[in-house]
Amino acid sequence: MKSETTGRNTWKSRTGFILAAIGSAVGLGNIWRFSYLTYENGGGAFLIPYLIALLTAGIPLLILEFGIGHERFGSAPLAFHKISPRWEWLGWWPLLFTMFGIVLYYSAVIAWCIDYLFFSTTLAWGDDPNSFFFNSFLQVTSSPFEIGAIRMPILIALLVVWVVNWIIIVRGVGPGIELANKIFMPLLLILTLALVFWSLTLEGAMVGVSAYLTPDFSKLSDPMVWVSAYGQIFFTLSLGFGIMIAYASYMPYESNMTGSAIITALANSGFSLLSGFGVFALLGFMSANQGIALEDVVQESIGLAFVAYPKAISLLGTAGPLFGVLFFLSLTVAGISSSISIVEAFVSGIEDKFAINRELLATLLCLLGFAGGLIFTTQGGLLWLDIVDHFINNYGLIVAGLLECLAVGWFFKIDIIRNHLNKVSKLQLGTWWNWIIKFALPIFLSIILVNQLFRELLGAYGKYSWESLIGIGWSWIGISLLLSFVLAVQPWKTSNHLQNGRGEELK
Repeated sequence: MKSETTGRNTWKSRTGFILAAIGSAVGLGNIWRFSYLTYENGGGAFLIPYLIALLTAGIPLLILEFGIGHERFGSAPLAFHKISPRWEWLGWWPLLFTMFGIVLYYSAVIAWCIDYLFFSTTLAWGDDPNSFFFNSFLQVTSSPFEIGAIRMPILIALLVVWVVNWIIIVRGVGPGIELANKIFMPLLLILTLALVFWSLTLEGAMVGVSAYLTPDFSKLSDPMVWVSAYGQIFFTLSLGFGIMIAYASYMPYESNMTGSAIITALANSGFSLLSGFGVFALLGFMSANQGIALEDVVQESIGLAFVAYPKAISLLGTAGPLFGVLFFLSLTVAGISSSISIVEAFVSGIEDKFAINRELLATLLCLLGFAGGLIFTTQGGLLWLDIVDHFINNYGLIVAGLLECLAVGWFFKIDIIRNHLNKVSKLQLGTWWNWIIKFALPIFLSIILVNQLFRELLGAYGKYSWESLIGIGWSWIGISLLLSFVLAVQPWKTSNHLQNGRGEELK
């Protein structure tokens, strides 16, 4: 659907916009990454810094991104160009490393979920889910440079992921993304509720729930617990991706943007908290069934979804296959709702600047996405995924978010954004919001960044060789940064960049 006055895509309703924003935010990480971080960082103790991070960083930054997209009226590249032409590259950079980085390996993980959905029907992983996942399914090699062969089950499922992405993206914002999320989000909620309630009925479930809710306050003195909490909030809300800026630009002028940001953030975190009950209940069941301590059930984050859960599914007896199908279907739905948002953010940027036909652009990007994801379907794919994910999440997104705050807070009149938000929203932002964007968030993000760099210098990440970390991780960041400047200096094929924000009193 396009606006009659601007010719720009628009959402059919505020509900559709909020569901799409929630669909982008809610992903695989809400189910297994949040639960694992809680499990690893003192159970209920982790919820304290997590909720503080949500209030002091997540919601203010999401409001900022909604405000940038809505007031400057454009995708991330267009919005930052309107802030200042010299900042346009900052709009392109996150789009490049998410479209040609995150979504490439993310779609491969969704492909794993699709494969495991079918494996669940026969409990194909047998008595040793760990060996099945790493040795039989992925057939992981010993080095990132030992790529090995393409795993056909993953390749076929990857093709399905990109076909679904293409079908939704090519239809546009209203009939495509909005409609898909109106189906996906209620479905995901129903699946999650079914899994949580089922898990709570299992023997030993309350032991797990108790560990989930009982805080170990001694953990709060560990700075890494706080860094993990702020990092999780930042990543789970799709902040720094350029997605929320694009989505907000599709909203009509009279739209409650501040309220929408708060609803989106709370719904996303609420989903994580809800999923945590199901995950910990299942861990408690495994602990009781196997006679081992709860802390010995899971050893690593990715193992929670593809090793611990399959093992628990096998322990459920005849009900196991149905539980497995529900679990991996929920992961698939959560993953696809997030992947389409990443592709759409890039489509929006290209459309705004180069006016390329959406159908052609969506087709080309989905073909490139499938081709780029092939490396993650190989036997060395897990190692590539681990490296690329580490560098993009710990450096790319953090630096992009930090620069976003600096660009708007210090090199642009942030009151322009705040006044616009207050004009269209019921909830009024005070000058406290300016201070968070200008001072608090840059400090939080700088601490996370410095911490990651310090740990990086102490020892090579994941015990990989420095050659693989530089050749894969740092190169991915560097090449995407270079390309962002290349795109920024290209001439505009549209007149969008000649307009300022859409508020009448704003300059």
